[in-house]
Amino acid sequence: MSSGTQKIGLITATSLVVGNMIGVGIFVLPAVLSNYGSVSLVGWVFTATGALILAKIFSNLSKIVVSKSGGPYVYSREGFGDFTGFLVAWGYWIACWVANGTIAIAIIGAASFFFPVLSTNSYISVSLGLILIWFFTWINTLGIKESGKVQLFTTIIKILPLIFIIIIGAFFFDINNLPSFNLTAESDFTAFSSVAALTLFAFLGIECATIPAGNIKNPEKTIPKATMLGTIIVTILYILGTVVLFGILPLDVLQKSPAPFAEAAKIIGGDYGGYFVAIGVIVSGLGVLNGWILITGQVSMSTAKDNLFPSFFERENKKGAPVLGFIIGGLLSSLVMLMSYSDGLVEQFEFIVQLTVFVALVPYLFSAAAYALIIIEKKLYPKSWIKTFVLATLGFGYSLWAIYGSGNDTVYYGVLLLLLGIPVYIYMKWIKTK
Repeated sequence: MSSGTQKIGLITATSLVVGNMIGVGIFVLPAVLSNYGSVSLVGWVFTATGALILAKIFSNLSKIVVSKSGGPYVYSREGFGDFTGFLVAWGYWIACWVANGTIAIAIIGAASFFFPVLSTNSYISVSLGLILIWFFTWINTLGIKESGKVQLFTTIIKILPLIFIIIIGAFFFDINNLPSFNLTAESDFTAFSSVAALTLFAFLGIECATIPAGNIKNPEKTIPKATMLGTIIVTILYILGTVVLFGILPLDVLQKSPAPFAEAAKIIGGDYGGYFVAIGVIVSGLGVLNGWILITGQVSMSTAKDNLFPSFFERENKKGAPVLGFIIGGLLSSLVMLMSYSDGLVEQFEFIVQLTVFVALVPYLFSAAAYALIIIEKKLYPKSWIKTFVLATLGFGYSLWAIYGSGNDTVYYGVLLLLLGIPVYIYMKWIKTK
């Protein structure tokens, strides 16, 4: 039975985009941004514009490269060939399973609000983290329909607290609480650049509907709609949520708050409001873990089907799920999570997480460039080539700026991480010729 037997529609595909972008971090981010001032709102708009440009590029690419799973990997390979495609898949795959390990840790941190023992007993914390990783790995082996149901449910639950804060919080908005434009000692441009770099990571995941393309109904229509709709929904929630929080919470409270949305919810609805948001944060983490485990298995399977990853990654069970890809991803994610609880490895853990930021951004860069190349090679849309090249150039430029903004060390070691994949690529090519 092939993976094509299970298909998801527009609503579930959109929930994959929204669910994989909105994680635990966004519930803390406004407190970090408040240290920069109202320039944060300008940074959000800039980042959202860049994200929408990339979303449009992925939407257009999904209409050209139809029904082939893999997203950025497939597009990069189509435009630049096997080697570039492999490097994109290699880096993206690593970023996925590392992210899953860190998401499990973030869920435990959020759950400690209700169960303080999780912040003091590492044995219980590790056990819970491993249970979460393997529970959602098991869910994904049941097929994309089951994983999609979980994703849709958790996405609805996670956006409810945000909608609650935005709508009801508007009645508690006090313009006098808004911080000054720039609270830093740096220039406006430097503060803006810092904010834009911070907010960018909240948009990672815009490409998620393109990755399981082979499992989506009418992919040439569904994927573009899901990608754009998902990105627009997230943009609205992010910007309005930050604006309302800036207006509800006094600056000194907001800057020190470890859970600003819960703090605002307490003002609106008392302790029960705070509990409502805290539950939303936990569910948000669960949903994003489920979604990224799905993506981890899909990327490795798609690459293996093109003989660029070992063949065992493409083995599917009766439900059409790449079960070995999920298990290997689960093992690696478990190792990442365990590293964070070992005192001697904490520093290396933080370093690895930093590297994944770079390898997660590289697929955007190559996908934007591949968009222009594929259009040229296939001689598509000759009447709108200028529009195509402007879109591709903006997407490429934005991705390049984002990579630059991630820092010199991140870029340097991120490139080394990608280069470590070259022996794997050479081995796979050698196997293919035998």
